[in-house]
Amino acid sequence: MLTTCTISTASPPSPQTCSDNVAAVHVLLAADADWLIDEVVAALSGPDTSFVVCREGRLVSGIVAERTPDLAVLDLQIGSMGGMAVTMSLRLDESAGTAPYVPVLILLDRHADVNLARRSDADGWLVKPLDPLRLKRAALTVAAGDTFFEGPHFAGPGRQASGEEASGEEGAGPPAVEEEPAPAG
Repeated sequence: MLTTCTISTASPPSPQTCSDNVAAVHVLLAADADWLIDEVVAALSGPDTSFVVCREGRLVSGIVAERTPDLAVLDLQIGSMGGMAVTMSLRLDESAGTAPYVPVLILLDRHADVNLARRSDADGWLVKPLDPLRLKRAALTVAAGDTFFEGPHFAGPGRQASGEEASGEEGAGPPAVEEEPAPAG
């Protein structure tokens, strides 16, 4: 089931006054939970913001082919094809030259899902429960071409959940593998 809604106001404010709004962007929201759709639309709505809501992950590639969104917000669990698989599919289509690049923000269910999100090549992710300020900050960051990651022990590029800049150096943060001497024999 595909639902489309467009949200706009009669007199949009100037770009200087809406620097903290997700304004004049087309957002693809892939989720099947009504409460999540309501939360995301409420948090990201702004002047001239349009949303395409897709309730089935398998349909996302076709929607992107019809109109490239400025931002894709994907729930980790969407029917039979979740956010990680959708992101990987979008990245494969992009690398094959059959689809444009789409900035992706994945909404994770728990901190343990960070390992899945890392492998998907998403531009950012948030761990539920969501709040409008975190969601808006992450969406603005990802839509602007930067990265936004939150979760335990993440040492990648972009912004941490606290808003502090990561060092961006190779090997920053805890080592991925700790070596421990073992006696031979």
